[in-house]
Amino acid sequence: MARRTITVHHVRAVLRGAERRGVDTVPLLRGAQIPPLLLGDDRARITAPQFARLFRELYRATQDEFLGLGAAVSRPGTFAMMCQAALGCRDLGAAVQRGTTFYGLFPGGPDLVLERRGDEAVFGVRNDLEQDYFLAECLIIIWHRLCSWLIGRRIPLRWAEFGHPPPPHKDEYELLFGCPVRFGAERTGAGFDPHWLDAPLIRDEDALDEMLRRAPFELLTRREYGTTVAEQVRRVLARALRTSPRLPSLGEIAARLAVSPATLRRRLAQESTSYQQLKDAVRRDAAIAGLAEGREPIAELAARLGFSEDTAFHRAFRRWTGTTPGAYRTETERPCGAAPPPHHDPPPSPYGSSSSVAPSEGAPSEGAPSEGTPSEGTPSEGSPSTAASEGGSSTGSAGPAPHG
Repeated sequence: MARRTITVHHVRAVLRGAERRGVDTVPLLRGAQIPPLLLGDDRARITAPQFARLFRELYRATQDEFLGLGAAVSRPGTFAMMCQAALGCRDLGAAVQRGTTFYGLFPGGPDLVLERRGDEAVFGVRNDLEQDYFLAECLIIIWHRLCSWLIGRRIPLRWAEFGHPPPPHKDEYELLFGCPVRFGAERTGAGFDPHWLDAPLIRDEDALDEMLRRAPFELLTRREYGTTVAEQVRRVLARALRTSPRLPSLGEIAARLAVSPATLRRRLAQESTSYQQLKDAVRRDAAIAGLAEGREPIAELAARLGFSEDTAFHRAFRRWTGTTPGAYRTETERPCGAAPPPHHDPPPSPYGSSSSVAPSEGAPSEGAPSEGTPSEGTPSEGSPSTAASEGGSSTGSAGPAPHG
């Protein structure tokens, strides 16, 4: 299935650790088939497979599970050993406490904390991780999803807060974390109902090995929570596009959700989005994936996305990403004779398993809210559009990197 694309802001962030170590990141980007020029435009986005390949390249260059983003190196196998230590605990609260204690044994490592505050449990990062807030954000995402995996239930977050000012891509955070967010807090953390800490762990060592073969990608991959109206609308759009080039109209989606069109518009506005923006996001992500990962001619891609003219598609794509489809296709073209990137099951991850910690790769994804407004030549409500399938992310991201 087609997945949501990842903002270039996260690409820049995940490169910072290697850059601080003096690593030339241009070859790493090219190895991941990411055009280096994309980093110069705030509107640019990449696909989940591209981001997965970048993580692999960074891991090989740094030999650090934190990719150079922390104050000290997290040696390969550290995360796997922590999971192994936590697996034998009686409940989630004990497992989290053991995990935070484990990381506290490493000088310069993340200072993680689990607190109970009345009717709320809070998982936080107490140190600033050398001012690299991106790593702190990733740790919150990984631990939240690890906890959900351990008990076999998604733990809803009540809120997430971050110890830094709002970044340019602040609108992506609520989608990534699935809850209200706040910036400029004393530290980075997230709150949830404390009753989850009493939940028993349901995973065994075989399940842990399977998860670790995909970690951290499996944990950073953002699930479609379905907790917002926008997510429900996007799911309807994406599922419809799997079988038909025609997007359902606002009225048709409202009928499926058993609300009036006016109510649906109002609820989307309350979530700072709109029907047109969600359609744009689906088309944008399908276009980027088609250009980066496929060999479909641009004219055919434009027609599949519902554009009657190539020029209209070019205008829309430039508005979405800051570049032209032709330039993107040229930059991401595979070298002659090179094998195509994987599209199915990812190989084992650099986090290894409880018995092996050999480096490899995976396939993250993340969510991201739509950008831009309707433009000339963009398919209107009820018109033909992309046949891309449902976006699966997040969060997220690979990592340490949130995905969206």
